[in-house]
Amino acid sequence: MRHTAAAAVAVTALLLAGCGTQSGGGPTGPIPSSSPSGTGTAGPGSGTGTGTGTGTPRTCAAAVALTAGDTGRTVCVTPGGTIRVTLDGTPDRPWSPVTSEGGVLTPINAGIGAPRGDTIAAYRAVAPGTARLHATQPLCPTPTAPDQVACLALRDWTVTVRVAGG
Repeated sequence: MRHTAAAAVAVTALLLAGCGTQSGGGPTGPIPSSSPSGTGTAGPGSGTGTGTGTGTPRTCAAAVALTAGDTGRTVCVTPGGTIRVTLDGTPDRPWSPVTSEGGVLTPINAGIGAPRGDTIAAYRAVAPGTARLHATQPLCPTPTAPDQVACLALRDWTVTVRVAGG
């Protein structure tokens, strides 16, 4: 019993120590984020990384990697920086292509192909300002027979990207 309690404490300590670190092993480091007031910290379970940001070039990242877990986030990138998006889907629940609104990002070659159902996108920050990235995924598999019920519900993925002023 004593070993079980010690193991539980050790696991909890490791989990807490891991908060704020990069998951997925990418070289991008933390993803600076901001609250509406301009500063803030992303909460646990917020995707590929957490951090604080004030929106200045000093606190914005040169490269940001985003996943489905980052939906709802605001990230900051430096001018000329890159944003890479990887959304893991399935053949019967595929992600739509990622779209960008705002005119401050330009699409670039992601460099790799995506398995069926996944979506991969990459952008370069070309001007200061704000962009909105968006994609959707069906919540239910596509019916394979005429007598199956179709579900029209979609999972919405949105990330706001701030490009710091030069």
